[in-house]
Amino acid sequence: MSNRVILAALLLSAGAAMAQATTNASNAALQAPATLPVTFTNTVSADSSHAGDVVLAKTEQEVRLANGTVIPSGTKVTGHVVLANGFAYDKTPYAHQKPSALSIHFDSVEVNGVSLPLSITVRAMADPITSRDARTPQASDMDPSATVTQIGGDQMSWTRSEVVNRDGDVVAYNRHGGVYAHLISSGHCDGSDVEVSVGLYSASACGLYGFTNVSATEFGSPAAPSMLTLISTRTSPRVWKHSTALLEVLPATQTIASR
Repeated sequence: MSNRVILAALLLSAGAAMAQATTNASNAALQAPATLPVTFTNTVSADSSHAGDVVLAKTEQEVRLANGTVIPSGTKVTGHVVLANGFAYDKTPYAHQKPSALSIHFDSVEVNGVSLPLSITVRAMADPITSRDARTPQASDMDPSATVTQIGGDQMSWTRSEVVNRDGDVVAYNRHGGVYAHLISSGHCDGSDVEVSVGLYSASACGLYGFTNVSATEFGSPAAPSMLTLISTRTSPRVWKHSTALLEVLPATQTIASR
């Protein structure tokens, strides 16, 4: 067999292997319904960050996917800054303050050594103080079980498997190293009939918690998947280290239809 024939065979084999790897990666991509409760591991601010800066987070609890894959607690999630426009106060009398903006794109989650692209919406996000309070039991003589209040208001105790809402209804379960729930429709957030990971968040948690004078114009949508945009006319928006978020995977059909 000539060297050219051998080289051609090797190239075809390599091409087939690359195509199979691409197919495997596509098949391994996160499918809805699925959520990633995450904790940010660096601070990102509109007044000190720049486009392209890396945004890092890690999963807050174990995540179990419908295909049987288990994403361990502490798995790395990576994103980047798209826009950072710091706040500058306009001293002109009666001036309308120009909004400061911070836009982040969530890029990927690393699963079993493979970086999987993300197409998500930020279902809910909380500042470090709110997140800390959701981890801290408030033990007392009246409550020896040391109940904690999830972000959004649900009540959980590490001594019980059931998580209840303000009305006492069971809305989630504490098991497999974390809290799992059927998501409940609230605000711009849809519900789900499939049990997903929620971490520190209530089944109905939706929007921003603890972000004073800051609002969101984009949480990630079929038209702008994985994008989070915070704005303010009073301060420079920032996502502090130790803030948390509940990332929800967008349905593939919605994402494809929007392109």
